[in-house]
Amino acid sequence: MHAYRTHTCGALTASDTGETVRLSGWIHRKRDHGGVLFVDLRDNYGITQIVADEDSPALTVLDRLRVESVVTIDGEVKARAASTVNASLPTGEIEVFARAITVQSRADELPMPVAGDADYPEEIRLRNRFLDLRREQVHANILLRSKVISSIRQRMVEQGFTEFQTPILTASSPEGARDFLVPSRLHAGKFYALPQAPQMFKQMLMVAGFDRYFQIAPCFRDEDLRADRSLEFYQLDFEMSFVTQEDVFQMLEPVLAGLFEEFAGGRSVTPAGAFARIPYAEAMLKYGSDKPDLRNPLIIRDVTRHFDGSGFGLFANIAGSGGVVRAIPAPQTAHRSRKFFDEMNEWARAEGFAGLGYVTRKDGVFGGPVAKNHGEEGMARLYDDLGLGKDDGLFFAAGKEKDATKLAGAARTRVAQELDLVEKDCFKFCWIVDFPMFEYDEERQRIDFSHNPFSMPQGEMEALESKEPLEVLAWQYDIVCNGYELSSGAIRNHRPDIMYKAFEIAGYSREEVDANFSGMINAFKYGAPPHGGSAPGIDRIVMLLADEPNIREVIAFPLNQRGEDLMMGAPSAVSPQQLKELHIKVAEPPKAAALQQVRTDIIGD
Repeated sequence: MHAYRTHTCGALTASDTGETVRLSGWIHRKRDHGGVLFVDLRDNYGITQIVADEDSPALTVLDRLRVESVVTIDGEVKARAASTVNASLPTGEIEVFARAITVQSRADELPMPVAGDADYPEEIRLRNRFLDLRREQVHANILLRSKVISSIRQRMVEQGFTEFQTPILTASSPEGARDFLVPSRLHAGKFYALPQAPQMFKQMLMVAGFDRYFQIAPCFRDEDLRADRSLEFYQLDFEMSFVTQEDVFQMLEPVLAGLFEEFAGGRSVTPAGAFARIPYAEAMLKYGSDKPDLRNPLIIRDVTRHFDGSGFGLFANIAGSGGVVRAIPAPQTAHRSRKFFDEMNEWARAEGFAGLGYVTRKDGVFGGPVAKNHGEEGMARLYDDLGLGKDDGLFFAAGKEKDATKLAGAARTRVAQELDLVEKDCFKFCWIVDFPMFEYDEERQRIDFSHNPFSMPQGEMEALESKEPLEVLAWQYDIVCNGYELSSGAIRNHRPDIMYKAFEIAGYSREEVDANFSGMINAFKYGAPPHGGSAPGIDRIVMLLADEPNIREVIAFPLNQRGEDLMMGAPSAVSPQQLKELHIKVAEPPKAAALQQVRTDIIGD
């Protein structure tokens, strides 16, 4: 017999009745029924009920052990009585009568329980992540993550891709988010950077002629954390040669649709070939966001012309001075009290906006200050134009286009949530396309890239030379699911002459391009194929499939909201000798330095 087990704790069924078995695992729960002890024994694969009575030598040992102790049980498989069968467990038809026990490891009193699904403060959970990972839901999430990655690999290979690994230690780039820097011991005063993405390396692989590349790539960005973003993350990074934007879409849609269908658990998924293609400008107008949640049926409309020169002075002034007025429908709200509309207005103010105008309507009668000032006829024309009914309310976001768009998008989301309009149990995909190549940076008073500077402009050199910069569109695209951007991608600018021109428009000299992107620009001078790709985020994909609100629930060892690993104590101070070897001297923040001086003054060096 094997030293630790003949079966796992999820393997035994009624067909094993009468067998002598050996199981090893953690004591999950104990239930004392007066001389009979029931123990749920847990391992990675499931739970088996162990029974020890007064005839069992294991009884006194099990009775003294704390939960989460690790034991090996020898015993006999017995069928449960029909009334005690647990249909929710694969092993629910049997139990194992314990004949012998070996204690492999005794558990101390736990800082947090493993059994049950009660919520615990994140600090406790992350400090004791090794225990947290034993809990059923978190454990299942990490196993799901592994299965998702395995499925992705198989699907990419079937699409003709080859997996490569790209460097982790690389050069810092002036574009994108803030780099994590790694000091070099061998080259004093110089630093490596951890890759924000394998962007340039994967493009070099295309230049090298490998045609179709992918990897499950670790990426690092020193930026503020959010519920759907971490300092360290993984993505399905891929690149393809001799492809158009449409080729990329036709390749990726079956991979994502098939992946989600595999793990959706009965939830509906947008089928491959049916992902909506939404131009960026349309997305910003209709949804107030470039990552729209298509489960939300509400559509924002521009109603500026209805208020230009109207009797409602506030909106008329905004419309007359170049601003916009956007309308967000609130269907079937006649039964809602005035409080609902006022609370929406207060919410908008709490979010930093001037407010959210509104109109109420019940049985065709308009109410609220906007309707009073705009007039019955004006409101009727507006409602007819929008196709709204006699019991539908309406919210307004007005101001400069950028501000009004942002408020309208947030209000669309909140109204749908408040009215329970968001479709459930589904995954709705879309592509956002036709991003502007450039945007105007108000702070720096200059033209800059709006998205990825290495994207091919639509129209190529002719567009850069003949169009106003803000009119140039790029072959850039985002894949969005349920309001989450899974990745950005692009058909790349593979021609040095077009790249120099694009960077020139954004204020970069030829010398700056050569200095900052020397590897890429030099490679392109020796023959580069047209190529493009994308990089869907693994963590966000698993977060959606696991129906978790926070990305940390699907990462085995995540950082907290402050970027700290509470279990391992990172980031941490290092010794003076280590700093010396790296040619680094730590400059403490002013406050820390002042406190250190006080200590020195009091207790000496």
